[in-house]
Amino acid sequence: MIRKELSISAERKRAAWLFLAPMLAVLVVVAAWPLLRTIYFSLTNATLVDMGRYDFVGLSNYVAYDNGRWYGVLTDPQWLISLRNTLVFAIVSVSLEIVLGVSIAMLLNAKFPGRGMLRAAMLVPWAIPTVVSARMWGWMLNDQFGVVNDALMRLGLIAEPVAWLADPTLSMISVILVDVWKTTPFVALLALAALQMVPKDVYEAARVDGIHPVKVFFQVTLPLIGPALAVAVIFRLLDAMRMFDLVYVMTGTTDATMTLSVFARRELVDFQDVGYGSAASTLVFFIIALLTALYVMAVRLDLNGRRR
Repeated sequence: MIRKELSISAERKRAAWLFLAPMLAVLVVVAAWPLLRTIYFSLTNATLVDMGRYDFVGLSNYVAYDNGRWYGVLTDPQWLISLRNTLVFAIVSVSLEIVLGVSIAMLLNAKFPGRGMLRAAMLVPWAIPTVVSARMWGWMLNDQFGVVNDALMRLGLIAEPVAWLADPTLSMISVILVDVWKTTPFVALLALAALQMVPKDVYEAARVDGIHPVKVFFQVTLPLIGPALAVAVIFRLLDAMRMFDLVYVMTGTTDATMTLSVFARRELVDFQDVGYGSAASTLVFFIIALLTALYVMAVRLDLNGRRR
């Protein structure tokens, strides 16, 4: 009997690998191979001017010491600025999206007239392509003819037009708010799906026991939808850490909003330095992989602690 069960289990594993084989092959072609090529070029001094001639330079594109000074991506002041901008963008935007997404999901989970229409309308910002959203908001935030300045001046909130995308501080705030506007519906959708799965008996029992709604939210609702929020956070964190299109379209390559991906693109395309740009791109990959691994480990430890 035991041998038969082991045989069935082995057959299922073989069948699973058989079904996964086409997907793994596609991943190798579209993901693994370009990644390996990028890592390889990061160890060379290749340029777009002459891709056929380059030398192996080891880790000097990352960090090196020569003639009394350090150089390489890891010591590049602009790369450090882009790293700071990326972390600020990711932490602030994802935090706001989680808070707003859960709040909207709680609202849409209640029964009221027009709930279905509101749910459909909520998805519109998320459905708009990022480049289109960036260009649209770029026009709306323009300091000369933007509708945002016009509306604020009519309401008496500002006395003169504000350069939202030119001011170093306001440009980062503007980019974050546009990202929050666009991607909060994604978080709200995941949170709403999780709320739909929460048993109603739990709330009935809490209501009978006279537990305050705020306490019910933090002690009942939030732990039950925690796994869905963990998925939302990891997806949004990945997107935020590699953010390129929204920032590049709205503010270009200014230091105030330059992210890691924008920096890598500038080195690869504008400066045509394939080796240096590949090193910057590789660092983006490893930073995201490290943060993802740490977050997944933290979530697993938290879930295991709760199960005990």
